[in-house]
Amino acid sequence: MAELGLNEHHQNEAISYMRFARFKRGLCLKTVDSCFQDLKDSRLVEETFTVDEVTDMLDGLQTVVHSEVESELINTTYTNVLLLRQLFAQAEKWYLKLQTDISELENRELLEQVAEFEKSEFTSSNKKPSADLIKPKLAPINEGGSELLNKAVACLQEENEKLKTRLRTIETQATAALDEKSKLEKSLKDLQMIQGDQKTNVNKDITELENRVAALKCQLEKTLNDSTANQKSLEENLVTTKHDLLKLQDQLSTAEKELEKKFQQTAAYRNMKEILTKKNEQIKDLRRRLSKYEPED
Repeated sequence: MAELGLNEHHQNEAISYMRFARFKRGLCLKTVDSCFQDLKDSRLVEETFTVDEVTDMLDGLQTVVHSEVESELINTTYTNVLLLRQLFAQAEKWYLKLQTDISELENRELLEQVAEFEKSEFTSSNKKPSADLIKPKLAPINEGGSELLNKAVACLQEENEKLKTRLRTIETQATAALDEKSKLEKSLKDLQMIQGDQKTNVNKDITELENRVAALKCQLEKTLNDSTANQKSLEENLVTTKHDLLKLQDQLSTAEKELEKKFQQTAAYRNMKEILTKKNEQIKDLRRRLSKYEPED
């Protein structure tokens, strides 16, 4: 026996609708037959007719048949819409969304399958409609609905657990990133302290040179007081010493700038700066991701 690919309950519902459709189709055919019979009984009372008379009779018959067929087709459309409405209303009660494929309504293979099913159900056997086929309306099965709701709740709980696990993982990553940032900041402070110590050493050297220059000045002044004869020579020595002092100060300034430049160009300084930049970006990204899971006020 041909099947529609449905379970027993739904197939019985389909048989019930097909029985209703066959009944309506039979009524429509009887109405069309009566239109022709009425024409025979009322107009075909003479043996010969003119062309105009035949045309007039056919036009009248066409109008009546057209009206009856159109009315039946419209009624069939409305009936199908009401049937879909029952199905959709039942689905919405259980928060389901049904979909239809209109293109399948003209699938010849499926139409032939339905025709074969109808033939096997209504022409090959004289089965009477069972009690399951006679129902006033569709009703949802409580057990099936409860099972569906339970599955939905279980699915939501599983998804909630996944989100909680993901949130804990993100929090752990954020904590680790903050700890690493603290370590990197401490390392940077240590490097800055080392750089400060180096600058202090340079300043100390400059101070010592200034002290030496001051001592030389004192010595020169003492020498000038002791001997006026060597005043010119001492003055020349003083000028030379001043030039040397300026030269040394310039060299020290240049050395300090080169030292600072070399320190900034070291791989350790660049790597440390790059790591801090990346970690700051990661922390910003983690904070944005955490904000998605924070409850709204």
